[in-house]
Amino acid sequence: MRPLTFMIVAGEASGDLLAAELVPALRSKVIQLAQQPTSDVQPRRTPLEPLFFGAGGPRMAAAGVELAAHLTQHAVVGLAEPLRRLRLFGKLLGQLVRLAVQRKPDAIVCVDFFGFNHRLARAIRRYVRNRLSWFQPWNPVIIQYVSPQVWASRPGRVRRLAADYDLVLSILPFEKAWYAAHAPEVKIEFVGHPVLDRLAQAGMLAWPAAEPRTETDEPPQVVLLPGSRIDELRRHVPVMLGAFELIRSHLRGCAAKMVLPDETLAAQARSLGVPEHVELVHDGLYQALSRATIAIAKSGTVTLECAVLGVPTVVIYKTSWPTYLVAKQFVKVKHLAMPNLLAGEELMPELIQAAATPANVARAALELLNDPARLRALRKKLSQLTAQLGGPGVADRAATAITDLLK
Repeated sequence: MRPLTFMIVAGEASGDLLAAELVPALRSKVIQLAQQPTSDVQPRRTPLEPLFFGAGGPRMAAAGVELAAHLTQHAVVGLAEPLRRLRLFGKLLGQLVRLAVQRKPDAIVCVDFFGFNHRLARAIRRYVRNRLSWFQPWNPVIIQYVSPQVWASRPGRVRRLAADYDLVLSILPFEKAWYAAHAPEVKIEFVGHPVLDRLAQAGMLAWPAAEPRTETDEPPQVVLLPGSRIDELRRHVPVMLGAFELIRSHLRGCAAKMVLPDETLAAQARSLGVPEHVELVHDGLYQALSRATIAIAKSGTVTLECAVLGVPTVVIYKTSWPTYLVAKQFVKVKHLAMPNLLAGEELMPELIQAAATPANVARAALELLNDPARLRALRKKLSQLTAQLGGPGVADRAATAITDLLK
């Protein structure tokens, strides 16, 4: 008898957090599973706590995952940076395949980071197929937690998912129907979006969703959210600051707060010339949004957090021109911001690449700030999106789906 063993791999800060939320839910579900009566004369599992190891970041380590590699410190975006680190990622991939073969986990949970994690899943599948026998029975279940956005670009990638994964866990409501139409052989479960759990734990979310906030007579409060990577700050901070100065010249008393994920990024933003009249903090995102009239945000998960909290948002994104031009050839969706994708219309103005200028961003923001009726209507539509996201309890639903594979 031995405890169930899980290998978990996350390659970015967002995946590190998602995995850290999953681990305690898995631990609880596995203990419950082991305590259920079975017809086995000799139980194969003990009611001991499961073991967790793999690669990720500090949040996974704090949750009790034994890290063989701190993979999140190598997170990259764009095209050039991954190519420069190709040798490093190849070395890490080989290290993790050897680790899996050595420790033979019962389940391998690949958290987001699809480019790397799919190669890992494929390599382990290949190893198992070549050696599976009566004397070599190791055949782990492999799960991809967060579906790759195959519906947005390069849909041909979906063909390999059924061969390489036993289960795909989706956090977006429309993905299950997309897979049913395009790749019904892929087993997929919609577990909900983790942003709802985080907001609920912070005391910022009533469920079902509360009525949208009403306007006050206070001066407009603008929250600036430039991103969570240094390269994103370098591209977005000057645009946002320039836009706010234009907004401020039209609306006296307007105030701004820039929120960054940590002090390192806050220091980077200061070096880019954040003026004293823009409050700069490295924590308290939800509190800032709860008081915001509007936000100016980099495209990403944060736009969904803005939507759930009912904050009208101007969405921007700038990247290197080679990355943008290549991505433009493959991305087939009409909208970039997730709230717009969910709604099927542009609720949040999107200004991408060359369009993301201070003048354009300020114009879009002022059109919202100067139209209270539009703000009210927009808040109401944003509040209606929350019901699509599955409700709190995402980690518990994900853990249930995983342990169901292991019964």
